[in-house]
Amino acid sequence: MGLCYSTTRTKSKRHNPFNNNNFNYKSRNVVLTGGEDVNSGGRICGNGCSDIACLYTQQGKKGTNQDAMILWEKFNSKSDAVFCGVFDGHGPYGHMVSRKVRDSLPVLLSTQWVDSPNGDQNGNNENGHVNGNTPEEELIEEYWCGQSDVEEKETIPEKYLPLKKAILKSFKLIDKELKTHPSIDCVCSGTTAVTLIKQGQDLVIGNVGDSRAVLATRDENNSLVPVQLTIDLKPNLPREAARIEQFNGRVFALQDEPEVARVWLPHCDTPGLAMARAFGDFCLKDFGLISVPDIFYHRITDRDEFVILATDGVWDVLSNKEAIDIVAAAPSRATAARALVDCATRAWKLKYPTSKTDDCAVVCLYLDQKHAHNLPKTIDKEVKKPHVDLVDQPALGYSGTVRYTNEIVPDIEAIHPEKSIGVSKRSLGECITTPEDEEWSALEGVTRANSLLSIPRFFLGDKRSSSWRKSTPKT
Repeated sequence: MGLCYSTTRTKSKRHNPFNNNNFNYKSRNVVLTGGEDVNSGGRICGNGCSDIACLYTQQGKKGTNQDAMILWEKFNSKSDAVFCGVFDGHGPYGHMVSRKVRDSLPVLLSTQWVDSPNGDQNGNNENGHVNGNTPEEELIEEYWCGQSDVEEKETIPEKYLPLKKAILKSFKLIDKELKTHPSIDCVCSGTTAVTLIKQGQDLVIGNVGDSRAVLATRDENNSLVPVQLTIDLKPNLPREAARIEQFNGRVFALQDEPEVARVWLPHCDTPGLAMARAFGDFCLKDFGLISVPDIFYHRITDRDEFVILATDGVWDVLSNKEAIDIVAAAPSRATAARALVDCATRAWKLKYPTSKTDDCAVVCLYLDQKHAHNLPKTIDKEVKKPHVDLVDQPALGYSGTVRYTNEIVPDIEAIHPEKSIGVSKRSLGECITTPEDEEWSALEGVTRANSLLSIPRFFLGDKRSSSWRKSTPKT
């Protein structure tokens, strides 16, 4: 498949997502593959909404928006199927990688998904491996696919095993396509992906990287509570670190950011990737980095209300609980994703006033249909910001990231909590009233950690954290 770019048809004026007069919530994106309209057939790849979902993304202060997202209704020609996902690119060409995966992955998945528990598809072998990989990559994939089968076999119903197989194959094929792509350099560029397929009352989620899916449901007291459906696949997770070290990669954190474990080459302090799985980043694919997704299943109940898919630009500053409360308090379902991104942007200024805001992308998928007919087709003139108190919460320690008791976090966080650095004492309400054009420059202080460090910061000496430094791999 050739190179896919996404462009937005806009007026000559620069698009301002916070200018309600210029904001077209039904904006249409075009994939340049012979003029095919991405939004045809129930697909939305930009800011927009439908009867069951809303999407919104906003560029941060770090440069090009490297986040991408998609909603595809009646997926794979199934009237009750929906595909949605968010993708967080990183590296010099991360924006191209995330959009390429966004455009190609659902199409490839639809061709791989056959409702038959038996038989091979498209000539690939039983484990979904394809030609063109190095022996080290094949060994890593075979090892981890086997581990994944052992962990997930008892949780996914048998009727969805073909879908699971299709997801594994599709993720593998997309990574291979990126490796041989003539126009996108993925040596040190890549993307995360968290994808969700809803069919009837079933959810199947595939996750690579540190984007996240969170379910909002009602407990026995009818209170809205979050259920984290995915695990943030960071290098500090024991199973991820063990795999990386087994294949001679290294995991350690720099001394100036001891809470951020990174993946490094065996004999060179580069590239410093802050996630354990990703599409692309082929400089690390021989050393433990994989694109094999974690796959999760959830059966929808009457208490479940909606699912949030979002990139780490949201989760770095808002807890799961705060995120679902913001979505639930939005004035309409069409504005929920925008309200969440808006609050995350203000929270960045509150928590990290000397840092540049990260890109944010959000998909809100509603699971109940009782209010679907009331969903407006355009965004409201005013988006109300629910009150979210971020100050003086006891869980504000680790990496300055707000945590909720139901969030899935590595054990290391409970053992070694860190005191939050540079947290402002202003309320979120004060940040919300901050003018939009106010610039927050990283030159004023220490910048928040990036997903990828192309070269070690400060110097190449022993500036590593003793808590995360790993022994030199055997040669």
